[in-house]
Amino acid sequence: MHRAGRARDRLPREQIHSAMDMDDPNNDPLRERRPVRSKRFRRGIYVLPSLFTTANIFCGYYAIISSMKGDFNAAAVAIGFAILFDGLDGRIARMTNSTSAFGLEFDSLADVITFGIAPAVLAFMWGIRSVVPVEGSHAAKNINQIGWVITFAYLICGAARLARFNIQSGNPEHTAQLPRKKHFVGMPIPAAAAFIAAVVHFISGVFKFNSLTEWQLSAAWIAILAVLAFLMVSTIRYPSFKDLDLRSRKPFVLVIGIALLIGAIYYYSEYVLLILASIYAFSGPFSKIIGMLHPRRTIADRSPQEQTHRVS
Repeated sequence: MHRAGRARDRLPREQIHSAMDMDDPNNDPLRERRPVRSKRFRRGIYVLPSLFTTANIFCGYYAIISSMKGDFNAAAVAIGFAILFDGLDGRIARMTNSTSAFGLEFDSLADVITFGIAPAVLAFMWGIRSVVPVEGSHAAKNINQIGWVITFAYLICGAARLARFNIQSGNPEHTAQLPRKKHFVGMPIPAAAAFIAAVVHFISGVFKFNSLTEWQLSAAWIAILAVLAFLMVSTIRYPSFKDLDLRSRKPFVLVIGIALLIGAIYYYSEYVLLILASIYAFSGPFSKIIGMLHPRRTIADRSPQEQTHRVS
């Protein structure tokens, strides 16, 4: 008894108290180290990027209302302005160092509304709803039902494309495996919406067609929508312009080119916007075909003579 008491007296006072209070959950040292504030949602949001995202949603809502009213050209123009706001909110957030998880989720929900629902409604109301079914083949009789299914498939593929992008952006391992020159995997949903809006804006402005009425043209329009839906969920790479640094020094010719492009869009928006949207839409499949025809040769695929010559 006396030896046990003496051994206990030799222990430091801190160890004695820790041994006596081991069963007390309030004195758990691991519990004290747990961050408390990290579990709380940070109150307040970054106002400036969120304002551009809100403008994006407003344009999408306005496009839906205009499509239901039959003002299809106004709906296409609203989607065009939404693409501008969508590009500005992320760039401003990165330039002002105000990126956040809330902004990412808010922007994704806005993209579903503006570049998913609004273009799907516009595509159906403009190119499918006004077509009168005719007697003949099964497709001619049920053109409205087929168009309804394809426009819904476009919406689902766009939402899946956004979900895949959010998962890939939040995965550090995937981000580390990306090449230096960053690309989008699959056609971005704003680009698909831009193509739909550009086609409607072109035909409404140049040919003065308020909507499609022939089932043959509507069938071609449905095929275009199906291709856009496939490109969004495909693994075809599209160029990304997010890393374009506008704050660094650029050639003066580039400034002149941008000014001329803005002027061309202002005076000839029907032609210029359709050309830009078509170039970007076909750039992915074109690059894929070129890569399949001319695959890149790695060092292991080269012959020993080529490797020796390259080293020397």
